[in-house]
Amino acid sequence: MSSRILFAASIAITLAACGEQVAQPQEALAPDKFEIIVPSLKTASADILGADGSRIGAVTFTEGPNGILLRVEITPGGLTPGWHGLHLHQVGDCSDHGTFKLSGGHVGKVEGGHGLLNPAGPEGGDIPNVWAGADGSAGYEAFTRLTEMSALVDENGSALLIHTAEDDHSSQPIGGAGARVACGVIK
Repeated sequence: MSSRILFAASIAITLAACGEQVAQPQEALAPDKFEIIVPSLKTASADILGADGSRIGAVTFTEGPNGILLRVEITPGGLTPGWHGLHLHQVGDCSDHGTFKLSGGHVGKVEGGHGLLNPAGPEGGDIPNVWAGADGSAGYEAFTRLTEMSALVDENGSALLIHTAEDDHSSQPIGGAGARVACGVIK
């Protein structure tokens, strides 16, 4: 019983002390009194071309302090409905419409290491799958820490590739994602 009385008394003293404190107006902070640190937020983008070379969408890349945010937008009719593998490739060349082989292999290729779920990986170009709706359009954001903007916009550039099927994130060499059906040169 006495411990309850002591506890209640300590609460009362604390509340009384808080009630006696008078809020002091804060001094307005002048710009020279603090420093705001804002990351550079480097950006890049790509028009995404379908197999026939026509524009089916776009992707933007924004580099923050801890990785890169990708935003993909595909117009209606751009893709077949369903899941599609999405990868970053080593060369910024999508001129061979229909095959897109000139874009090379994945950014940060690791022999036997393809896949977000692969214990020997992942590779720098591995990105989660994108879903296309019934009308073939897609809106998608992903975040990656597996590569840097400087690697994507280097002297030979890089490309975003979309595959015909989904990536299982573990089997080799491309997770069963199949043919390359869309490509965008990252600039």
